[in-house]
Amino acid sequence: MGGATLSSSGSARQVKNLPGRKTDVSDAAWLAQLGAHGLVRASFVPEQPVRELRDLTRTRTQVTRERGQIVQRLEKLLEDTGIKLAAVASDIMGVSGRAMLEALIDGERDPQVLAEMAKRRLRNRIPELTEALTGRFREHHAFLARLYLDQYDQLSGIIRQLDGRIEEAMAPFRPVLDLLDTIPGINQAVAEVIVAETGGDMSRFASAKHLASWAGVCPGHHESAGRSKNTKVRPGNPYLKGALGLAAFGAVRTKNTYLAARYKRLTARRGPLRALVAVEHSIITAIWHMLTDNVAYQELGGDYFTRRDPERATRRAITQLNQLGYTVTLNPRETAA
Repeated sequence: MGGATLSSSGSARQVKNLPGRKTDVSDAAWLAQLGAHGLVRASFVPEQPVRELRDLTRTRTQVTRERGQIVQRLEKLLEDTGIKLAAVASDIMGVSGRAMLEALIDGERDPQVLAEMAKRRLRNRIPELTEALTGRFREHHAFLARLYLDQYDQLSGIIRQLDGRIEEAMAPFRPVLDLLDTIPGINQAVAEVIVAETGGDMSRFASAKHLASWAGVCPGHHESAGRSKNTKVRPGNPYLKGALGLAAFGAVRTKNTYLAARYKRLTARRGPLRALVAVEHSIITAIWHMLTDNVAYQELGGDYFTRRDPERATRRAITQLNQLGYTVTLNPRETAA
């Protein structure tokens, strides 16, 4: 949709490499001269509908982050009283946790009574809940907890309003959302952020590498004396980068998928953080090809690397067994005639 407009701020790295004065009071005049001669590449500025969609998804991201901070403040308040509810209940704002918090605010202090408010699977942990709910919760804490819960509910209402508005604005991009939904780890909220930040149009990016660089999920390049050195990932679009991080977290937890196998394979050599960035890079690369060719995600399977190089997989398995103190002898399995 639409064309790009000129912006020197988006091309700072390229301008830095051009000769000329850039650090004195004539910066503005110099950049204007570069732009007039076509030496500054245009930044990616999408059409108004996509910009409005960005406003909505970015606002939702910020409000969701604020709501998470409210939960953290509430957990700290409870810990100040000696109550360790978060250590037993994974979500203190769930049905069970919320009922216990409301009872605490209303004046209930008996840990056993509070623990009996647990629902479903949490009822299996009533003894631990009873111990975790034993503390020094006073009227002062009840006042603050009430403020935090009210603020949490208010932010939740704002998020619901934004969800409704985003769903309406996403109507023209429904085919793109359906394609993105086929990628492991990508849910509706993440897909909406990806569409809002990229516009759903891959013609803006010359290749998958250009998109990965713009998103900030490709490794930096630092070469000195003919040797490449390790460096941090390049800066990129923070909202798209955050969405890809969430997608990667979800993808590496899926079973029998290529992305999970890639993460596990790289973690042993490069560490979990770099392996996660590699998964993000794989996801954004797949997105570029999918939206360019208008095809769904093609799952390669969790055994992709074993099928691609079975001999290497065999050597790795033997090495692991040797490290555990075993001596391995391989006997080829006879195939039926």
